[in-house]
Amino acid sequence: MATASSEDDKCQRPTCGDHRLVNKALRRLDKLHELCTDPRLGLRSSPPYLPELVPDTASLLRRVWEPYRGLGVALGRAPGGEEATYLRLHVRNLLDKTDRALLLFKDGREKMFDEASSCRRNLTKMSLLFSHMLWELKAIFPGELYHGDTYKVMKKEAQGFWRTTFGNKCIVQWSIFAERLRRAHSFEEGMESMALKSTIDLTCNDHISIFEFDIFTRLFQPWSSLLRNWNQLAVSHPGYMAFLTYNQAVARLEHYLHRPGSYIFRLSCTRMGQWAIGHVTNEGSIVQTIPENTPLAQSLLRGFNDGCYLYPDGREVNPDLTTLHEPGHKGKVKVTQEQYDLYCEAGTSFQLCKICAEKDKDTRIQPCGHLLCQRCLTSWLQKSAGHTCPYCRCDIRGTQPVDIEPYVLECKEEEEDISALRKVPAGGVTQQ
Repeated sequence: MATASSEDDKCQRPTCGDHRLVNKALRRLDKLHELCTDPRLGLRSSPPYLPELVPDTASLLRRVWEPYRGLGVALGRAPGGEEATYLRLHVRNLLDKTDRALLLFKDGREKMFDEASSCRRNLTKMSLLFSHMLWELKAIFPGELYHGDTYKVMKKEAQGFWRTTFGNKCIVQWSIFAERLRRAHSFEEGMESMALKSTIDLTCNDHISIFEFDIFTRLFQPWSSLLRNWNQLAVSHPGYMAFLTYNQAVARLEHYLHRPGSYIFRLSCTRMGQWAIGHVTNEGSIVQTIPENTPLAQSLLRGFNDGCYLYPDGREVNPDLTTLHEPGHKGKVKVTQEQYDLYCEAGTSFQLCKICAEKDKDTRIQPCGHLLCQRCLTSWLQKSAGHTCPYCRCDIRGTQPVDIEPYVLECKEEEEDISALRKVPAGGVTQQ
């Protein structure tokens, strides 16, 4: 007789019904691709671009599910637990969103070819959902292999909260997530809870994945004031735009070409976990930028001081964000004796930035841990094509301000000499 735990595990494994849902979703995706590539639709080739998103989603879905075909054995092991739970939730949500997109075409008919129609705007929102679902599947299954149980949330405090609270789960129901989050950050039931869910639940499936949690905590860092930041930036700030694409942001700012300094901000759909800020320049053009690894409040304050971000969504009143701009916690880096000796032999010091050889290191790149000065990092990111560490070329997922604590040379011989002198009497004869 099977134990309760093994029976539960068996129930968790992908079933024939799950595979039928996958095949059904793939057929619907093929149909959606056919509809969204209709030349009359005239979709603009900029992210999120449905004619590319839909086939990319279908291709990844096939590769991820392929090992679970037949007897449900993946690379010699039976999939169960959280892996199967996530797969089941993902494919059901994907099928639901695909059906909704197909229904837009069915109900909208000729209106779908009108960019100003409501059904066309809804299709654009659906494209963002498909983009978020694809990003999430790639994050949970990098290289088509499950890593949801080892996914690393970028912010240390947020990583600690998730693993302490949910263990190796990669996705939890919203109701459970909200109840546990409330223990760390207070928020009200009702409208506030609904608004919070609409911000975190990027794939709109009534569940929160560790990927979505990671994105949310990166957007509204630091952890200590997470929901206060969210309230001021996403709830009450008139410049915040939810579910807006690059082209839609341009269209909105075009209404304010007569008012330079008008700006809006949104979640970037090409660099998840980053903000995109668009504003009207003094010359009457529209510029959109992504402030790399910088808290949004800090970027908006700098933009205000520079005369760029003055009127949120064209409005006169610009919210005061100075209370959110608190210096981040600085990490401490202690120089070891080995590092001290090595750099002394080279005629330099560990503290000095090795790129400019002028300023001290004050920034640590995450996750590789390499150190340099902020000025050199900013210059490198502006000149390089990618978003990688200048030393090892790994993708930069964050930065942290640091203080280098110099190595203190212990002069033991000098201390011994002083100790010996203390034992010598006034006459100069050593005491016996």
